[in-house]
Amino acid sequence: MKRILVTGGAGFLGSHLCERLLHDGHEVICLDNYFTGFKKNVAHLLDHPGFELMRHDVTDPFKAEVDQIYNLACPASPPHYQYNAIKTMKTSVMGAIHCLGLAKRCKARVFQASTSEVYGDPAVHPQPESYWGNVNPIGIRSCYDEGKRAAETLFMDYHRQNGVDIRIVRIFNTYGPRMNPDDGRVVSNFICQALRGEDITIYGDGTQTRSFCYVDDLIEGFVRLMNQDQVTGPINMGNPGEFTMLELAEKVISKVGGSSKLVFEPLPGDDPKQRKPDITLAKQHLDWEPTISLDDGLDRAIDYFRSVV
Repeated sequence: MKRILVTGGAGFLGSHLCERLLHDGHEVICLDNYFTGFKKNVAHLLDHPGFELMRHDVTDPFKAEVDQIYNLACPASPPHYQYNAIKTMKTSVMGAIHCLGLAKRCKARVFQASTSEVYGDPAVHPQPESYWGNVNPIGIRSCYDEGKRAAETLFMDYHRQNGVDIRIVRIFNTYGPRMNPDDGRVVSNFICQALRGEDITIYGDGTQTRSFCYVDDLIEGFVRLMNQDQVTGPINMGNPGEFTMLELAEKVISKVGGSSKLVFEPLPGDDPKQRKPDITLAKQHLDWEPTISLDDGLDRAIDYFRSVV
């Protein structure tokens, strides 16, 4: 049994991770400031004897005595991270510094939830971990993209300079229960618009691609990366199945039913045209690859959103 801190633990991914860690027999401290997380996401865990919930912002220092730290604290959808761009950058950079400082003091292993956004609008496809990316450092997405890149730099430098035991994952698009219906990400957007009988908004011409990983697969990858000693990362995690926005919209409409039509809007600035993970390293070192298909995952996600929309 380990004592584990999860920052951003009341968020979409964080709540699923807390649940998994408790199921595996660990004690969990969940830390969140509720900017994009919700107490209701972990309400079912509050009576668990191994669970502790703290309201705190990672841009301020914090103390704990722990064996492992998962740093998931940061808004991840464009509307949320662009709402306060400076705060987003501070969350990535100061959050990383505070987690790394705590890990150094406690001699804890620390995990950074990075992102496929470090690759920007990629000129290499699919994206391997060795690709340095094509990122606009002064655009509207830069607060998130460059904040996560800076956090990776900090993790690697604390590892090289101070011997801190790190793990870094680069997360590609993930979806599932407990996503915020209004978070502005494409899967939740399409499903909620279809369930409400609204037209489905597609940005650009809909030919841009993404890869969609169901949350249970991702959390399994997190735990495998954290509990092995072969690699520190960065390591890609996502589903290598690649779909256009048009294909995703058509799948959602066919599953939900109704009379939703497609409506096209201009493409936002710096929106990547292609996104697909090369997961060779995850297969090789973690024996990990997604097992839940997009069709199966969408069915589960739609069931969830029917209960909240």
